[in-house]
Amino acid sequence: MGWLAAGDEYEVALVEGRVVARSVLAKSPDGREGKRERSLPEGIRDRPEVLELQRFAEWLDRHAADCAAQVDRWMVSSLPVPTGLLGRVWPDEAWRAALRDIVVVGDHPDETGFLRDAAESGELRLVGPDGATVHLAPRTVTMPHPVLLPRLEELRRFAAESGVVQGVEQIHRRTWRRPGGSGTTAAHTVTEFAGAEYRSWFHLSARATSLGYQISGSSVVGRIRDAGRVVTASVGMSDPFTEEKAWTGGLAWSVEDGRRYLPLAEIGPVAWSEGMRMAAALHAGRTVPADGAQ
Repeated sequence: MGWLAAGDEYEVALVEGRVVARSVLAKSPDGREGKRERSLPEGIRDRPEVLELQRFAEWLDRHAADCAAQVDRWMVSSLPVPTGLLGRVWPDEAWRAALRDIVVVGDHPDETGFLRDAAESGELRLVGPDGATVHLAPRTVTMPHPVLLPRLEELRRFAAESGVVQGVEQIHRRTWRRPGGSGTTAAHTVTEFAGAEYRSWFHLSARATSLGYQISGSSVVGRIRDAGRVVTASVGMSDPFTEEKAWTGGLAWSVEDGRRYLPLAEIGPVAWSEGMRMAAALHAGRTVPADGAQ
């Protein structure tokens, strides 16, 4: 983006998401740019050019967050995404930052790799876990949740060796797998992360919403699409009207079919992992006593 005149003495531009100014008067005789100011001079802070650039910067931040959130939803839900759509949004820097190096899977498990380019025709360029470049053009691809990713450990090793950094956390997203055995057959609640203490209900609810979850009644909830159905994971929370402090309760899962809670044995791998991720994140934000006791 070029520089815009802001009065007679300064020019302004958007640089790395921030509005910066430079002095026109400080330009050298050969036309080289003047020195940039450390902060916006007070005399131009209310000028329309500055305000418009600031609003544009705010919009760019919201747009980037929306793009990342959409890619995260595609990944958590493992939904099929049209390759033509990826090609159309790829020229947008915010979309490209969210999509680059996300692991996608084509029509076959062998068609797995880090996304490096997408053409509007639907052709994708991937780099596989062996470092080989692959071109493919399926109608749709998925961006699997890591608990569903084939060859996950190979992908992680390649990413570590080649310095891959994903705009949306996928291969290094923390995951949990449902334990087997008879203990989960009839049980409906996980208590591993229950009992996390917060200074107040408001601190607990603020922690939940900052993580992207919602408050519904006396629970923190997150909705997850798993194997074609929407499952609601919920962590109980204490009553704001009867307690000074607040605590997290157990974790349970439900679906909209009339049953209150699903038996743990019926929870799919993605719903289990994402529910445990929510409970663990709420537990991590608890109030820690000054002496460090847990």
